[in-house]
Amino acid sequence: MTRFIHLLSGGAAQGLVTSLKPSIEQTTDTQLSCTFGAVGLMKQKLLEGAPCDVVILTAALIEQLSASGHVLAGSARHLGPVKTGVAVKHGTPWPQVETAEQLKAAMLAATGIYMPDPQLATAGIHFMKVLTGLGIAGTVASKLHTYPNGNAAMNAMAASDDPHVIGSTQVTEILITPGIDLVANLPLEFELATMYTAGVRSTSTCAAQAQAMIDLLTSPEQAALRAKGGFLPVA
Repeated sequence: MTRFIHLLSGGAAQGLVTSLKPSIEQTTDTQLSCTFGAVGLMKQKLLEGAPCDVVILTAALIEQLSASGHVLAGSARHLGPVKTGVAVKHGTPWPQVETAEQLKAAMLAATGIYMPDPQLATAGIHFMKVLTGLGIAGTVASKLHTYPNGNAAMNAMAASDDPHVIGSTQVTEILITPGIDLVANLPLEFELATMYTAGVRSTSTCAAQAQAMIDLLTSPEQAALRAKGGFLPVA
C-alpha cells in the first residue's frame, strides 16, 4: 500500500517543495500530496482536520500551533526568511521602486495591481498596509486584482494582455512564475522578511517520514536551492 505524506503549506515554499519532491519521495519511500495557499487558509484547514503530516507556515503561526499541541513539539525547523517584492510582466519596462515615492508613482501609473488575499495571505496583508502607508489605498482600490495566494496572483498577471500591470507578493512566488520578472524588493521602509518554518502535525501517522522530509528541506545540502528560490539564510 502506498503511503502518503500530506503537506499543507504557504505558497512561499511551493517552488522549493516542488523541486525536491522526487528526492523527498525517494528518501521517505512515500508519495507527497501537497496543498499550497495563503498561510491563514492553510492554518484553518489544519484546524478543521484536513489530511496533514507536514505544515509549512510563518514561524509565528507554527509557534502558535506548537503551543496549542497541533504541531509536534521539537519538530519545527526554519526554511529561512522570505522578502516581499514587486513584479511586472516579462518584456515590459521595469519601474523604479527603490523609494516610497517611486513605489507610489509606479502603483498610480499601473492599470492593474495584482496581489494575494489581503485578509489571509502574509504578503497580501502586508502590501495592503503598504498601500495605506503610501496614502493611495483608496485611490487604487478599483485597480486591485486579489487572489487566494501569491502564486495565483502572479499567474493571473502573467496571463494578462495588459502590459501596464504590476504586482506584489513574496519573492519566492515571483521567481517560480513563468512570464513574470522580479523588479526589486519593497523599499526599506516597507520591507517585510517573513520567516517560514516547517513542523510535523502532532497526530501524523507517519511522523518519522514527515520529519525526514523537513530535515531534507532544511538541510545544509539544499542551501543553494533555497537561496535560488528566494529564501535568505537562517541567522
